[in-house]
Amino acid sequence: MTIQVTFPDGNIRTFDAGTTAMQVAQSISEGLARNVLAARIDDQIKDANTPLDQDCKLQLLTWSDADGKSTMWHSSAHLMAEALEFFYPGIKLAIGPPVANGFYYDIDLMDYTISEKDLEKIEQKMKELAKLKNPFIRQEISKSDAIAYFEQKQDPYKLELLTDLPDGSITFYTQGNFTDLCRGPHIPDTGFIKAVKLTAIAGAYWRGDEKNKQLTRIYGITFPKQAELTEYLEKVEEAKRRDHRKLGKELELFTFSQKVGQGLPLWLPKGAALRERLENFLKKAQRKAGYQQVITPHIGNKELYVTSGHYEKYGADSFQPIRTPDPNEEFYLKPMNCPHHCEIFKSKPRSYKDLPARFAEFGTVYRYEQSGELHGLTRVRGFTQDDAHIFCTQEQVKEEFKNVIDIVLYVLKTLKFENFKAQISLRDKENRSKYIGSEENWQRAEQAIIEAAAEKDLPTVVAYGEAAFYGPKLDFMVQDALGREWQLGTIQVDYNLPERFELEYIGADNQKHRPVMIHRAPFGSMERFVAVLLEHCAGDFPLWLSTEQFIVLPISDKYNDYAEKVSEFLNNSDIRGLIDDRNEKIGKKIRDAELKKVPFMLIVGEKEAESNSVAVRQRGVGDHGSMDLNKFADLIQEVISAELA
Repeated sequence: MTIQVTFPDGNIRTFDAGTTAMQVAQSISEGLARNVLAARIDDQIKDANTPLDQDCKLQLLTWSDADGKSTMWHSSAHLMAEALEFFYPGIKLAIGPPVANGFYYDIDLMDYTISEKDLEKIEQKMKELAKLKNPFIRQEISKSDAIAYFEQKQDPYKLELLTDLPDGSITFYTQGNFTDLCRGPHIPDTGFIKAVKLTAIAGAYWRGDEKNKQLTRIYGITFPKQAELTEYLEKVEEAKRRDHRKLGKELELFTFSQKVGQGLPLWLPKGAALRERLENFLKKAQRKAGYQQVITPHIGNKELYVTSGHYEKYGADSFQPIRTPDPNEEFYLKPMNCPHHCEIFKSKPRSYKDLPARFAEFGTVYRYEQSGELHGLTRVRGFTQDDAHIFCTQEQVKEEFKNVIDIVLYVLKTLKFENFKAQISLRDKENRSKYIGSEENWQRAEQAIIEAAAEKDLPTVVAYGEAAFYGPKLDFMVQDALGREWQLGTIQVDYNLPERFELEYIGADNQKHRPVMIHRAPFGSMERFVAVLLEHCAGDFPLWLSTEQFIVLPISDKYNDYAEKVSEFLNNSDIRGLIDDRNEKIGKKIRDAELKKVPFMLIVGEKEAESNSVAVRQRGVGDHGSMDLNKFADLIQEVISAELA
């Protein structure tokens, strides 16, 4: 019996039934076969030695494919577990999945301890084991045999995992002296792993539940070449240099306080000014696009969130209710602004002539995150969304959606996020239970997003299962200067909240109609956006956004009075800056200004004081020579105008 195999380029070839994906690779070229890590057969990632028993689509996965990397990192987690059991016999293993950059394994160390200094010997053992080129052998096993194996091994975590698995679906993978409960897939053998780095040790609760035992989590990453590991480690060092938490402290933008509470950022004067400029930048664009600013409270009655559906979906995992002396009253910190905006729309009768209605708010929301999940500004418990909700007719949806895309693109372009793609986030293909609303409304919403993205010629990818519970969305996935991907802006089409809040407008036919709701946040949240921007530009903000646009550096205290005059003139011209009048040498002042990432240094001495000028030095550019104050002010405005064009 023969089968037809369709390749990603559309080419179709015939093979004998039972031919493995690896044998297909060998038939193409031995060079390709040496690099195949796994295979995508139809829509599933499988081992490369999986037999093909019927007509199928086949993609051979190598290190250059994201799923190829993920497979190797999954296998690397098993290799690390083997090394750990060699040094620490009797430890109890939990789970070891791949992650975005590498892998981890959660371990119950029992009576052992592991510190950072132990990681090197574990790395060396992994390399030794990898050189053996032990194959990853898949074995289907009955539930009773699997239970017996882990009972003998006295491994409670694997036994707990087995309770949720139906008989007939259980597989083991073995490489060398290590066997694990695992769905797979895995790379053909350990020999593909050439370079190893264990990167961190952390704590993690079993199954992510704070009520369970805390386990030890060891992170690592592997590569098929040592040179790639070296390059990766250089990027890691650069990422540390750009870490927004470090830069935020150095540039005095924000801080955290245990007394205030975890995940609740405090914006310092310079950070608050930065935020204000970002807000004003977007508000100006929104005014031009016909948005109206609104303000809503930080809390809402429980019934508000019951109506919206948020209570059902998030109630158990949110902050606990706020109670008043009235036993019948129950309030919650608002997890999002949209229910409040629905009530604003509902506050008076609406006509089709009033639509679209666009309500914008920089609204602070609160969501409970476990302490272990908190991370600087990127994962917090209180954050401000640059939120807006557009209420429009069905006929207006696509045009409004495209207009929002224009605003998002303007934000990304102005702030130099040149590399991005738009992710069309749709429902899970199988599990529809986690979504609210009718099939018809979902289909209409999904189609509107797909068509709008196509008409704007956006580079797009489709992600199933990533939709919000109330509607599909377009997420902007942005690459920073280090090539890391972040989800920033988002646009969502929602037919469900207008239904749940019974929103209405009178149409041209004098009948009641239901509006469509579009949610959008070009920044996403102010906190996360500032964090990503900080790391993207390494604290070198564009001039219009810089906390201090200039610093006056008098060469001695004899010229402090003239420095004051310069500063006053520029501040009156709406140019922000300060004076370094310390009794220090000019070279040190220049170095310190460089470290503070001040865009323009204005050096003043006898010559400048006599000619009412400044010697201009621009960070990253060099000397501009001497300029009178008006000419320098014009230069600043020219640079800002170009940045905001």
